[in-house]
Amino acid sequence: MKGYRKYFGKKILWFFLTLFIAFILNFTLPRLMPADPVANIMSRTARGVQDAAVTKAMHESYVKAFGLDQPLIKQFITYVKNALTGDFGLSFSQYPRKVNDIVSSAILWTIGLQMPAIIVGWLIGNILGALAAYIRKGFDKLLMPLSLFLSCVPAFGMAVILLGIFAVKLKVAPIAGGYGYDLIPTFSWTFVKSLIAHYQLPFWSIVIISIGGQAIGMRSMSIYELNADYVKYSRFLGVKDRKIVGYVFRNAMLPQVTGLALSLGTMVGGALVAEVIFSYPGLGSIILDAVTASDYPLLSATTLIITIMVLVATFVIDIIYGFIDPRVKAAQFD
Repeated sequence: MKGYRKYFGKKILWFFLTLFIAFILNFTLPRLMPADPVANIMSRTARGVQDAAVTKAMHESYVKAFGLDQPLIKQFITYVKNALTGDFGLSFSQYPRKVNDIVSSAILWTIGLQMPAIIVGWLIGNILGALAAYIRKGFDKLLMPLSLFLSCVPAFGMAVILLGIFAVKLKVAPIAGGYGYDLIPTFSWTFVKSLIAHYQLPFWSIVIISIGGQAIGMRSMSIYELNADYVKYSRFLGVKDRKIVGYVFRNAMLPQVTGLALSLGTMVGGALVAEVIFSYPGLGSIILDAVTASDYPLLSATTLIITIMVLVATFVIDIIYGFIDPRVKAAQFD
């Protein structure tokens, strides 16, 4: 128990230390951008106002409303307090909408798209990688070059390829959006059909690029385990090959499970380019708009969510490893 307490204590300490640094970076980096966010609001709200005094008064009121007249250290303290209570303030680019409302409406689209795509790509890639390591011969010679090619294709590249072939050339899929622009979200069959049609290209663009890397990783780990001493010894003792293979692939899956946890943790930030290309109503478009408009609160909220998800995924997988991996258990008592 002492070893476990020491192991978990270190993990918890590093978690909160990294989280504190993340708060600092998420607050500081957006404010280093060379742009005036209040000017973007003024360009919309003060359009047609000729009186310079009125314009100046409006500018000062916005600066005060967003707390930009306060010292940075005070702004940071306010930011941390509000973030811990789940309040990210008002958006600059979509004023007077709240950041919470913008993020909550977009994050469901992103999770609904990327979580199934990541899991499907992970399953297909690992199955193909395991088969390539076990069967070898022609199957491996075909799968390996294809997996290397897919792993090198960037997310935006695959999105553009699918968009060009199926939406532009063959015209069998919609070009952009999450559903038809002439529809209102309801539980009608017309809306669900449109939702599924718009879902296909972004979904498969993420799945396809996930398969290559997962297949390569699983193939390498499986080959390593198949050539391990315990496999040779088990075969020498006459243990059935089916039972040996079960242990081999269970051990080979450990790094792959870590990869899945990290992929799920980063899914809010991963493959967002595909969302931008397909104009999918997820966080990808929100982050792009926040960057172009220097929307500090919106950008800080989205990047903080991504950071926290990565930290939580890493922390959880470290804790799980402490229980299931004998090598980690042994290291705790050294």
